[in-house]
Amino acid sequence: MTAITKKQQFITDMAPGARVDDLFVLAERTLSHKKDGNPYMNVVLADRSGQIKGVVWDNVEQMAAGVSRGDIVRVGGNVSEYRGALQLVVRTMAAEDPARVDAADFVPTTDLDVDQLFERLQNLTRSIQTPWIKALFEDFWADPGFVARFKRAPAAKMMHHAYIGGLLVHCLSMAVLADKLAGHYSGVDRDLLIAGAILHDVGKVHEFDFATAIDYSDEGRLLSHIVIGLEMVEKRLQTLKDVPRDQANLLKHLIVSHHGAPEFGAVEPPKTIEAVLLHYIDEIDSKINAIREFMAKDASAETWTAYHRILGRHFYRGRAPAASERAGSRPRESGQTD
Repeated sequence: MTAITKKQQFITDMAPGARVDDLFVLAERTLSHKKDGNPYMNVVLADRSGQIKGVVWDNVEQMAAGVSRGDIVRVGGNVSEYRGALQLVVRTMAAEDPARVDAADFVPTTDLDVDQLFERLQNLTRSIQTPWIKALFEDFWADPGFVARFKRAPAAKMMHHAYIGGLLVHCLSMAVLADKLAGHYSGVDRDLLIAGAILHDVGKVHEFDFATAIDYSDEGRLLSHIVIGLEMVEKRLQTLKDVPRDQANLLKHLIVSHHGAPEFGAVEPPKTIEAVLLHYIDEIDSKINAIREFMAKDASAETWTAYHRILGRHFYRGRAPAASERAGSRPRESGQTD
């Protein structure tokens, strides 16, 4: 039996001046040349806690020849600070046998119980009354290979739910919101909306590779999760009996329109009430998760977070109570009232 090597140093624990000798995923590598013609290599190293940029100045060509993007690598070097961010000056780097490492050290994973989450999702689909939609989910859930990937797939590479199990967390959260909103607005097809919430990103089970790092697969880069998901759903619909094609087209419209607008990746803009609702449910869940993750990773104790480059703003985290306030009060218990 192969002995498993466990990581000891994680990126979030690094500080300037630290010496490093540990395992990382080589997320990116770029060979360049200095003005004098000598080569250097920029790298991005990753583990489950985050990423750090690095640079290789010496033995560049020898090191580059022995490693590829996506490899598990053993890296030796020193942590420095460059332009206000940590940087690892790499002295040694060599590929490691992936069979000798614990993949959980390198890919961020949800803390939630994915089996319990999946059971909740199954219970929601069991409540569906529309025969062909119910049969569609029974077909998906009866495929152990699909279920295994669906439980593990991330929902994104970076922006939101970017961790193992993230797709399941995202889809369940959206399905719960869809169920609530379907009961709030009259005339909404609850079964269709719940189906769209669960299947809108189903193509991400193949859009991403996530064995040792989260990155796009060749299929994902060439087709996108929308095209992949549409094909997956249509393939299963073809095996079912008595599927009304006009209703099936409404479900497929939810998949192609959930990004909202062509400039954001939608094939078509939302053209039904259910499609409009699904787009905004997706926006709510993805943005709230992204903001919470950003706040959690911002280690400062300031009232405002650092600037979120993608969302274009700082976020208010609240004023910390003064020492006198903390001493004279205790947290309110759940359910306690004045």
